[in-house]
This record gives sequence, C-alpha cells and structure tokens, in this order.
Amino acid sequence: MIILKKLLLFLFPLCWVIQSNAQDLVSGKYTEEELHEKLIPLEDWTPFPRLLDREAWKAADEEMLIGFLEMASEKIDYEWPYIPATKSLLIHRTGDRNEYQAVSFEKRQVLGTMMLAEIYENKGRFIDPIINGIWSICEESFWGVPAHLPKTDEYSGLMDVSKPFVDLFAAETATFLAWADYFFGEQFDEVSPQIRKRIRHETQNRIFQPLMNQHHGWMTANANGRPPNNWNPWICSNWINAALLLEDDPKERTALVHKAMEVLDNFLNPYPQDGGCDEGPSYWGAAAASLFDNISLLNEASDGAFQYVFEDEKVKNMGKFIYRANISEDYFLNFADADPQPTMSAAMIYRYGEAIDDPDMMRFGAFYREPSEGSLARFHYFRVFFELFMREEFEKAEKGLPLPKDVWLPDVQVMVARDQEGSTDGFFLAGKGGHNDESHNHNDIGNYVVFYDGNPLLIDVGRGTYTRKTFSDERYTIWYNRSDYHNLPTVNGYTQEVGRKYEASEVSHQARNNRSQLNLDIAKSYPEDAGIKSWKRSLTLQRGREVVIEDSYELERAESITQHLMTIYPVNVDEKGKIIIAYEGKDGKARPFTISYDKDKLEASVEKINLEAPEDQGILTKWGDNIYRVNLEVIAPKTKDRVRFVVF
Repeated sequence: MIILKKLLLFLFPLCWVIQSNAQDLVSGKYTEEELHEKLIPLEDWTPFPRLLDREAWKAADEEMLIGFLEMASEKIDYEWPYIPATKSLLIHRTGDRNEYQAVSFEKRQVLGTMMLAEIYENKGRFIDPIINGIWSICEESFWGVPAHLPKTDEYSGLMDVSKPFVDLFAAETATFLAWADYFFGEQFDEVSPQIRKRIRHETQNRIFQPLMNQHHGWMTANANGRPPNNWNPWICSNWINAALLLEDDPKERTALVHKAMEVLDNFLNPYPQDGGCDEGPSYWGAAAASLFDNISLLNEASDGAFQYVFEDEKVKNMGKFIYRANISEDYFLNFADADPQPTMSAAMIYRYGEAIDDPDMMRFGAFYREPSEGSLARFHYFRVFFELFMREEFEKAEKGLPLPKDVWLPDVQVMVARDQEGSTDGFFLAGKGGHNDESHNHNDIGNYVVFYDGNPLLIDVGRGTYTRKTFSDERYTIWYNRSDYHNLPTVNGYTQEVGRKYEASEVSHQARNNRSQLNLDIAKSYPEDAGIKSWKRSLTLQRGREVVIEDSYELERAESITQHLMTIYPVNVDEKGKIIIAYEGKDGKARPFTISYDKDKLEASVEKINLEAPEDQGILTKWGDNIYRVNLEVIAPKTKDRVRFVVF
C-alpha cells in the first residue's frame, strides 16, 4: 500500500505536467505580468529595419522589391474608391459577395504594395498616395465584408456602425495600418499629426475595444461544441500584430496580446493531435499556418520566449499536414470546402518547417517558391516582410515534394496512399471518415479520390463560389455539398445528413508494402429513415495494380440503392460491365481507365452536370465545364449484399 501511494504521488505530478503541456500551450506558460516582462517595449521593438536604416534594407530581396515598385508605379494615380451602400446590399438582395469584396480587397492590396514600393525607393513619391489610402479606408463604414454581417433584417447587408465587431478582414485592415504607422509614422507627422491619430482612433474603436469587451463567436467553440476554425488564429495573428505595433500604453499592449493568446488556445487545445485540418489544405494556410504566424510574431516581440511551442508534437503535426495532403505538384486533397489547387505561401511553409526542424517541410516550401512579379498576396501582409530577408536562404535551399507513401491521420480519419514513395507515378488513393459537422463541412463520410500520375481520375468536386446561400440554412441545397454528388451511395432515396451525430464508425487502417486499406462503417452518416443497419466500406490501393472499392451492407428494407462516381472526363459504359473514363495522361495523351462492376447487379448511366448557378462559377474555374456523374443503380436491391468496383 505504501509503495502504491508513493507511485501515485510520483505519477500525479507527471500526469499534471503532461496535461498542462497539452492545454493552454500558448497562454499557459507566462502570466500577464510575466508576459509584460518578456515583451520588448514598443519604443525598442524593431521587428524589421526602420525606413531610414538603408544599410539594413540592402539585405532585402531587391528583385521582390523592384516588382512591388513597378506595380505601385502603375497605381500611383489610383483613385481610392468609395464603396456605395448598394454594393454592400448585394449580399442581401442577390446573394453576391464578390462585387463588394473585390473593391475592398484591391484597396488594401494597392496600399500594401505602395508601402513596399516606398520602403524600397525612399523618395517620398508614394507618401501622399499612402495617406489617401489610409484616409479612404478609415472612412469606410465597415472594415470587414457584408458576407460576415449578421443575416438579420436589422442589418439587411449594411453595417450597424454603432456596434463594431471584428471579422477576418477588419482584423487584416488593422495590420495594414499598423505597418504603415511603423514604417512611415515620422513622414505622416510631417504632413499632419492627424494621420497617426486617426489610425489609432479607428483601430481602437473598431478592433481593440470590441476584442477586449465583446464575445465573438470565432473565439470559442460554437453552441454545438464545434471547435473554432481558421477564423480564430487568423484574426489573432492580426490582433497581436496590430497590438504590438500600435498600442502605446505598455499595460494595455500586454493585456491585448495576452487575451489574444488565451483566445488562440481555444483553437489549439481541441485541435486533433494528428495535426489534421478538416478544412483542407487551402484553409490550412489560415489555420495551422496562422498559428505559426502568431508564434513567430510573439517570438519576434520577446526574443524567442515562445520557441518552446514549436517543440510540441501536435504543433509539429499541424505543420506536416500541408505536405501530407499533397497529391502532386498541381493538386492537393480537397475534401469539404478545400480547393484542389490552392496557392501555397511558400516562404511561410519553409519558415514553419525550419521552426519545427522538419527538412521535408522546408524542401516542400522551397519547391513552391516562385520569383516575385510584384503581385502582393491578398492576406497575411506581415508574411512578406519575413520573406524579403530570405533570398540567400532560398538560393541554398533544397527543393522537392516529400510525397509520403502512406499517411494515416486517426483523429480526422483521413488516409493517403500512393504507389511509390516520393513519386507521383501510378495510383494515388485518399479516403475519409470523420463526421458531418466539420468546419466547412460537406456530407461526405466514406468519400474518396483516385488520381493517376498526379492527375485526377475520380474526384471530390470541392467548393464553388461563396454566396449568401453558402453559409446559411440553404447550404445543403447546393449540389456539391451533398453526399449524392460525392463518390457515395444514395440508399432508399436518402443521402447523408448534416450534424455531429452523423459519423463514421468502426474505422481502421492497415498499410503494408503492397497494400493500403481504409475500413469504415458509414451507416450512421445517414438518417434512421434510410433503414441502414450497417454499410461497411473498404478502400484499398493494391500498389502497382488497381484501386478497389468494396461495400458490404445490411438494410432493414431495400427499395432503391444508387452508387455515385464523380469525374472530370467523358464516360462511356460498355455492355460488359465496364465504365471507360477518357483519362488523359500527364503527357496529354489518351490513357483510358476502366472501372469494372457487376453488370448483373448494377445498371450504369452518365450525366454531365450543368454549371449555371452563381455558386457553380467556382467549379468552372477549378475543373472547367467538365463534371460528370456516373450513377450505378442496383437492379434488384437486397437487404444484404455486396458491391465491388475495381479501378485499373
């Protein structure tokens, strides 16, 4: 008994340490008072060279800066547009969000480009245009976008200026203004002290006060318990950035940063240990990547006091996700609302890899870095300053795609398998389990994609253009969000339902040298009225040979069953139970693929999806007008049966 007590006394503090390390990783290490001591005072903080430190700027990437200068010179007479109320009202009247956003985003990109041009040229040529841009933006009624306004008749697409709140792009705006103040504050004061005063006044009222005194939904889990998504770290990164640069009162500056760190932990604490991003690679750039931004900014402001965060295994896995979800040079996994061909923030990825000591991630980031043409990324403005001082490092960096042979993410239940490690040659198979209340959710439990030589064969359509309908109670009236437009079955007329209780069960994964397989039961992802007792699906890559999809099911009744397959190639069905997909190889030559099925059980038909709705425009830009759905209807449904497809 004494030995047992001693053991418990030993284990209890050990367990507490493990738990405390796992929770509140960012905000839990330092109290607010300790953080105050760690943060470099505003007057001493020089994250990047000041404008007049011309010797230091000689080390910056001149090619990048020349590109920004050329772009800014073309815009030097830019007429900063007023955004009329009627553009804001479009989100309510027609569902369109892009007309307003296009103007708002362009103004900020032009401002950011002019700032970089003036930093490089340092002749004062862009100071007045920069001031005009700041003044124009400060006069906007809302720094965010109408799509993020409450969807109520009280708003109807127009901001209530008496109730400021912080969305993604309001926070982004604060970052642009903060760096303008940092680099050009003295020049502004020579023109008028009202410019910097206006920056601080607007940022205080629109950003800092709401963040410190109001609850925002993105700060914590929602009413259904869904953890925060990319909004949380993305906004926090701009919150911390703006606070560090603009808040003159040392205690207030610390309080702003400390609260942002606490909010950030609401994102990190429930994040899956495997690092899987259920929003997909295109949102990873604002989710896990924004977590990295937060920590890198905190490190800059504290002489590296937050470096310990990068030693955490979860944080390492969060970084690795981006190359684990990579299919080929051109394609990434695009489950849910993700894009098949997202833009890579290459320098940030490289820096993340360097921070967690992952050479594969560094090679991956270096691979996607392209010469700058003066085009400024729309968001995450501070990333460009880090990249400006990485030229020599990139010149020496190794480049390449890791392309792991097998990936299994047990928390988000995503499998990735390819024929050959480090190569896009041959088959690629990915499948997912999970649940139907993921962030940016599609009803897609049991869905899979098949690629060959790095090009799509059977696809996840992904998302189209966002409209008012996208994030409303009409979301699942949009066809590509529904399970019957994924590689999934419709059972007794029922498709999958949305909600946390609709989930995969009995999920397992096995990987061997010549075989990788995901097994799961997707029965619980359908409503009870579908009458599904069990629906066990196996997704198997037989390396160098074929992909096999096998469903074994048991139903309470068998009225109708239709299997669906999605592709971007014309499809022919022959009389021998074979579907011929007119696939084109990476050399552009025809290389038809066959999907075999039991023609005595299934009757196949093919339809081309008409892309006509406003939401469909994004599908056209990603895949072209080439979406085909193969429907395989069970001829004589049984309550207990097996269906098998082989792709070869």
